Amino acid sequence: MLDPAVADVRRAVREALAPFADSGARILIALSGGADSLALASAAAHEAPKVGLEPITVTIDHGLQDGSAEIAERAADLARGFGIRTARIERVEVGSAGGPEAAARDARYAALRRVASEEDAVAVLVGHTLDDQAETVLLGLARGSGSASLSGMSPHSLDGLGLAWIRPMLGLRRETTAAFCAAEGLEPWQDPHNSDERFSRVRVRERVLPVLESELGPGIAEALWRTAEQLREDDEAFADMIDETIEDIVEHAEAGIAVSVPALHANPTALRHRIIRHVVESEFGVSLTRLQTLEIARLVTDWKGQGPLDLPGFQASRRGNLVIFTASAQEITQST
Repeated sequence: MLDPAVADVRRAVREALAPFADSGARILIALSGGADSLALASAAAHEAPKVGLEPITVTIDHGLQDGSAEIAERAADLARGFGIRTARIERVEVGSAGGPEAAARDARYAALRRVASEEDAVAVLVGHTLDDQAETVLLGLARGSGSASLSGMSPHSLDGLGLAWIRPMLGLRRETTAAFCAAEGLEPWQDPHNSDERFSRVRVRERVLPVLESELGPGIAEALWRTAEQLREDDEAFADMIDETIEDIVEHAEAGIAVSVPALHANPTALRHRIIRHVVESEFGVSLTRLQTLEIARLVTDWKGQGPLDLPGFQASRRGNLVIFTASAQEITQST
């Protein structure tokens, strides 16, 4: 009889791969060697060929620990044991921008994108679980990041190059992937960074969530996951509304873009703020804070002749019935 954990993971992967069935495409699996990614790679190796897909794996060696090359080679060997013919290892250089967690993540995702391009893969499968989602939501809440952050990681998204990023196990607990490995006789690598409390995510996992479970009762992780699901639905609805609205209310301006004040004013506050954030993110690659968003919105709702706002990478100003967003002088100089 098939172990329930094996059945659950394989079912999740099978459903995630369904949109690509019979395409003959290559699917890239991010494999660290931990329980989550081992379960993902094993399930994908079992399910992908059934629907005409070729699974390949890539293990990112961050070079941050002694023996990392051997750890990566072991993960690749396990993938080959699953019947995966292409099991790559990529060594990356981790910088320091944003702190060690962010720098390692940036290096990892850059390598995944590069390998996906080189292997002509249509999708990248990542082994995040419900527990990872709960941690992400809590971290977003602590940072006051707004609903976009609280909606957590998407189970399926497309990046700007059309590459699909898929998290098949986002509805499964970590204990399920551990049970999968036990049932399949797999020995996962235990990353020491996953217990290093210098990292905020580890502190959330080891300290915050257990306290919440103790004080508020069981089911906190599932509740946070449900919250992320609901907020993501809201975000998708808002995104559709913005797409329908924005072409009618924006126009090009010298070194930037202009947005109609009457049109912004006519929209509900939540949509107005999202339009402002969307315009700035799209035009200048800047993620606005809540305070910055509110200051720009005052140019629409509470304008008393105040001058331009100087913000990182751009300037926002009111001219008649337009809010003008222009690149800062420094940005213009660098671009030329």
